[in-house]
Amino acid sequence: MRSVKIIIEKHPDGYVAYPVGIKGVIVGQGDSYEEALRDVQSALKFHLETFGPDSLDTEEPVIEAFVAEATV
Repeated sequence: MRSVKIIIEKHPDGYVAYPVGIKGVIVGQGDSYEEALRDVQSALKFHLETFGPDSLDTEEPVIEAFVAEATV
């Protein structure tokens, strides 16, 4: 078992979830926060089964993830 930080975004038409710092594209979606989280967890499990445990290795682990807003 391994802990992965997940970003979950709320959009007008539902939720999108993706892991932070993982190589490759892994995305989940759903009509609710919980559905999107379950979907991205399922995608991560599939990614591990397909590409092996080393596929989640990163050069440097993400210690914390922040969301900030900036005016440009």
